[in-house]
Parts: sequence; C-alpha cells; structure tokens
Amino acid sequence: MPLKAELDAIDWKILRELQDDGRITNVELSRRVGISAPPCLRRVKRLEDAGIIRGYRALLNTPVLGYDVVAFCLVGLHHQSDAELKIFAERSRNWPIVRRAWMVSGDSDFLLHCVATDLGSFQSFVIEELTSTPNVDTVRTALTIRQVKDEGLVAINE
Repeated sequence: MPLKAELDAIDWKILRELQDDGRITNVELSRRVGISAPPCLRRVKRLEDAGIIRGYRALLNTPVLGYDVVAFCLVGLHHQSDAELKIFAERSRNWPIVRRAWMVSGDSDFLLHCVATDLGSFQSFVIEELTSTPNVDTVRTALTIRQVKDEGLVAINE
C-alpha cells in the first residue's frame, strides 16, 4: 500500500518517539533520532503543517477521575442515506459520553466508544438518548472488563 506522505527514516523515528511521549523536549527528541535540534524542530513543524501530526493530548487515567465504565455501542440505523448518516454523525459529536465514533461497514452503521462515571449513567445514555434518537434501529452494547493493551494509534516499525 503506497504511503500518502513522503517520509524518510528520520521522520518515522520522530513520529514513533512523539507517539510514545508527546511532551519530549526537542533536544531529547533530536538526540533519540540522531540529528541536531534545529533540523529536528523543522521536521516536527513540517509534519504538523502537513497534518501528519494532528495535535497533542494528555492521556488521562479515567478510573482515578471517577470514570469507571468504558463501553462500545454498535448502532444500526433504519435508513442509511447520506443525509441520515451525516445527521447521526453530527448527533454523536454532541454526546459528551461518546469519546470516539466511527462509521463502519457490516451489520451496524456506527461504532461508539463511550466513557461514563458509572453503569447507571451509561444505561441512561443508551435508553434515554441513543435508542430514542430518530432513525436508530438497533443498539448493541459491550461493556469492557479490563483494558489489556494501550498503544499509540499507529504501529511504527524500526
């Protein structure tokens, strides 16, 4: 599969390091990838400007903050016209409990990643918001038991 961006080995090293630690200093990043600090900073800026690096976030420990429930919802719509898909996608952006959402193929139309303080809050969302949303036909939920892997979103090889 051809890449959509032209990246050399140094760019890939920069991406791997930043994906592992987005708060790394430019000096430390440049040391790890084997170039001096000024060109390293220029490369990072170029990767940001090209949209390859979309941003930086803090990864929060949700249970410590009182968000004990992580669940996924598979949502099927009655009608899958472009307009109906866009309407549901927009609605999902406005639900705070939904942290990530994907339009998917197969038996369902959307996959929602939800994080809630407790089971009651999640159940209320599913019953009062999600299933009562116009055009929603089916909702299947999966409560997580324990996270077993948490890696960056892209597997970058050496």
